[in-house]
Amino acid sequence: MRVVSAGVIGTTVEFYDFFLYGAAAATIFGPVFFPQADGLVGVLLALVTYAVGFVARPLGGVVFGHFGDRVGRKKLLAVSLLLMGVSSFLIGVLPGYAEIGIVAPLLLTLLRLVQGFALGGEFGGAVLLVAEHGPARQRGFWTATPQTGGPLGNLLATAALAATAYSMSGADYTSWGWRIPFLASVVLVLVGLWVRLRVAESPLFAEAKRKARPERAPLVTAFRRHPRELFSVFAARVGENATFYVFTIFLLVYANHIGLPAGAATAAVTVGSVVQVLAMLAGGALSDRFGRRPVAVVAAVLAAGWTAVFFPLVATRDQAWVLLAVGVGLLLHGLLTGAQAAFYAELFDTTVRYSGVSIGYQAATMLAGAAAPLVGTQLLRSTGSPAPVAWMLAACLGLTVVGMLIVPETRRSQLR
Repeated sequence: MRVVSAGVIGTTVEFYDFFLYGAAAATIFGPVFFPQADGLVGVLLALVTYAVGFVARPLGGVVFGHFGDRVGRKKLLAVSLLLMGVSSFLIGVLPGYAEIGIVAPLLLTLLRLVQGFALGGEFGGAVLLVAEHGPARQRGFWTATPQTGGPLGNLLATAALAATAYSMSGADYTSWGWRIPFLASVVLVLVGLWVRLRVAESPLFAEAKRKARPERAPLVTAFRRHPRELFSVFAARVGENATFYVFTIFLLVYANHIGLPAGAATAAVTVGSVVQVLAMLAGGALSDRFGRRPVAVVAAVLAAGWTAVFFPLVATRDQAWVLLAVGVGLLLHGLLTGAQAAFYAELFDTTVRYSGVSIGYQAATMLAGAAAPLVGTQLLRSTGSPAPVAWMLAACLGLTVVGMLIVPETRRSQLR
């Protein structure tokens, strides 16, 4: 349980910081750091700095994966958490455009790069640490637990911003109130570090290190031995990641566009995140029983169908329908990603697993996570309709189905 707690708590803290930026970019960073741009243009510029973090994630995956396969999982996870915490705190004290001019958005972009670099090494290490410790028959369930750090972090981030916004006037929130959730991340990071430093190193990594010298270039070896598996991780991740960011971050942009109060949208994401956590655990458990591919493919197909319903429900601006739209969307996303966690780990050898999972996963994140809200905002601005976004998301989920089907079922795979 200590290993599971370390994976969940650390991942939650890192995603809290990362999603806090995304929510702030969609709602507040425009007027603070880009005051000369009005309406969706200001939001679009803020989302560009948000997307920069995704560009850095593959680099983080390469660096953390390399040293994670050579030095160990545990140490690299502590470094990634520390980097994330420091950059988030600095965002919280960063002056706005009114104080230091163009330097403000430049520094904001730099700190976002550090956030992305740190998160690039998080998923591979956290999931592998649990997968390599856990029992094979329940690997899907236990490996899905670090995945819950995504919605838990998102839950904390949106709840923190909503609570801060509701507790003060709009002028105070825009002026300084939005900084409080960023500064509060220091406490969460310290807790996460304390938990992570108390866990043991992966027994499979330790065994592999005793039997042979670590790979000198694990990423190169992964490309040579596992090219199809690398593409499988990339493709399977694209639709899953795009789904999450459309149903959460882009939702905030669309809500603002149609005049839905920001509090209503963030409340829907908060409730949906609770559903998503339970769905991830269910997806992992179902994958232990029925296989990784069947559960993930069914969830992806259902999510693609839900895209046709999602935006019309949100457009009603009725709180109940918005809750339903987001809740079902995040439920399907949770089932999908819960079934995929163990699947990624089971595709690679121990000596290159951190590198293989990280680069495939983060390369897809750079494409889907950065593009989904950014392209979605541009499409909304140019067409005035969310329909192109729905089609884009359905296409991404089609790629996920391809990624899950081009490799054999992995449920009975041995990690040794």
